[in-house]
Amino acid sequence: MMRTVYAATLITVGWLGVCAPAQAAGEPAKTAQAMGGQILTDQKGMTLYTFDKDAGGKSTCNGPCAANWPPLAAAADAKPMGKYTVITRDDGVKQWAYSGKPLYTWAKDAKPGDTTGDGVNNVWHVAKP
Repeated sequence: MMRTVYAATLITVGWLGVCAPAQAAGEPAKTAQAMGGQILTDQKGMTLYTFDKDAGGKSTCNGPCAANWPPLAAAADAKPMGKYTVITRDDGVKQWAYSGKPLYTWAKDAKPGDTTGDGVNNVWHVAKP
């Protein structure tokens, strides 16, 4: 009897471990509190940014720009949800956008909560809900 209960518990815990990440994966970004108010972050807590040169739901940050400002990638089958939409980059990769603005992280942010990309070249800004 004890083995059956133990085995059932392991199976249940294992099943929850498999299902939980799939549910969390549906959220493209989170909201976090920062010095200047609420900001958008990726699932790891890294700050998300928008680029003033992007327009009309299209990313203009490609090549070396995308190496410094990695796009917030979306799964190939990702669907829009609320203010989040999915755009297709020039290289065919899907990217999340918020209110039509493509979202990026900044390669020089070292840890969650860093906002060192805000104001870079006066065209990069912390994404806010």
